[in-house]
Amino acid sequence: MTYKLLFVCLGNICRSPSAENIMNHLIQQAGLADQIQCDSAGTSSYHIGNPPDRRMNGAARLRGIELVGHARQFTKADFEEFNLILAMDRDNYEGLCALDRSGRYGQKVRLMCDFCTRHTLREVPDPYYGGEEGFNQVIDLLFDACEGLLNWVVTEERLAKK
Repeated sequence: MTYKLLFVCLGNICRSPSAENIMNHLIQQAGLADQIQCDSAGTSSYHIGNPPDRRMNGAARLRGIELVGHARQFTKADFEEFNLILAMDRDNYEGLCALDRSGRYGQKVRLMCDFCTRHTLREVPDPYYGGEEGFNQVIDLLFDACEGLLNWVVTEERLAKK
């Protein structure tokens, strides 16, 4: 069985595609690509079909990651499709929970920073309206959170590293 992760931010052009691509990189390195799949989405429809933000891609490239994909909006069907849904900030988290009126999927929705082991921020800040340093900070924060998340998934799901 494949374990499926969905990363969610507002527009799906900065934070969530960065988390998806960083996680895919770490999954490849761990030899787990056949066991874990990743995707990303936005809570809004602002950027549907757009590639990741060029400034975010520049910051990711400095760490050896190329951001690929196109923005899409989160749908209620995603609750069924994914094992774990990771919100970048509290607003995204609350937006996702509001779509789950029955409360049936609440255990699937978590904050991304819950998996950080080195950083103390509780939310991944949106770098969209800021400068270059904000994009670099997000990449560093997401590397930390993705490493912690990968360790958690491997432990919780008892995946065998190759």
